[in-house]
Amino acid sequence: MGMDLISEMVPSIKDKVSEEEWAVRVDLAACYQLVAHYGMTDLIFTHISARIPGTTDQFLINPYGLFFDEITASSLVKVDIDGKILGETPFKINPAGYTIHSAVHGALHDVSCVLHTHTAAGMAVSAQKHGLLPLTQNSLMFYNRLAYHGYEGIALNLDERERLVNDLGDSIAMILRNHGLLTVGGTISEAFRRIFYLEKSCQAQINALAGGAEVLFPPKEVCETAVAQFTDLGSKDTLEWPGLLRLLDRKGSNFRH
Repeated sequence: MGMDLISEMVPSIKDKVSEEEWAVRVDLAACYQLVAHYGMTDLIFTHISARIPGTTDQFLINPYGLFFDEITASSLVKVDIDGKILGETPFKINPAGYTIHSAVHGALHDVSCVLHTHTAAGMAVSAQKHGLLPLTQNSLMFYNRLAYHGYEGIALNLDERERLVNDLGDSIAMILRNHGLLTVGGTISEAFRRIFYLEKSCQAQINALAGGAEVLFPPKEVCETAVAQFTDLGSKDTLEWPGLLRLLDRKGSNFRH
C-alpha cells in the first residue's frame, strides 16, 4: 500500500483536531517511521501509543495493517481506555496492542508515550535468565531502572493489564520475558531515546556473549554513578529529536500528513 494511496484513504485531519493533538500526532507518526528506519519493526506487529494532551483516558495508536514507515499523523487511530475507537477511520487496532497500552495509560498518567518492540536482540535478551547485564555504558542507563514481566501468551487477556502495571512500577523500561522490549516516557522523544539505547544495549550484550570470551562487569559503585549521571542528563525534550525529524524530511517522508 503506497503512501499516495494511504493519503487518499485518509485525508488530513489537521483542521479537525486541536493544535495540541495534532502536534502529538506528528511526533508519534515520526516515531513510528524512525522505529522503521532503525530496523526495529516486526512487519505490522508491535505498537507505539501516545496520550491525547489534556486527557487521562484517550490515546493514539497505529492503524492495524500499515507498516510503520507508512504511518502518518492523520492515519493514527484515537481510542479510549475501554478500546472504543473515537472518530472516523477505515482502520482497526491491534487487540494485543490495546491491552498493553491501555494498561499503562490507564494507570500511569505521567506517562505520555509507550513504545513496544520485537527485535531479534530484544527477544534474545528477554529469553536469557539473567536479563540485561551491565556490560556497556548504554546498558547502565537502565541500571536499577528496568523491570521484567513474565510471559503469559499473546496479550489478549485484559486481566494481564494489572500485572503489567504492577511489574513496570516506576521503571523507565521493561523487558517482557520471551517477548520483547517496552519503554515509557514523559514525551514521545523520551520513549524513543530509551528504546534506541535499550536496543543497542541488547545488541551489544548478544554480541559480547557470542564472542565466547569472559565479559567484564564495571564495579557496582561505578554502575550507580553512571545511572545517576544518566538521570541528571535526562530530559523529556531530547536534544536529538529535531535532528531525527530532519532525517525523515531528507528521506522525503510525509509523516506530517
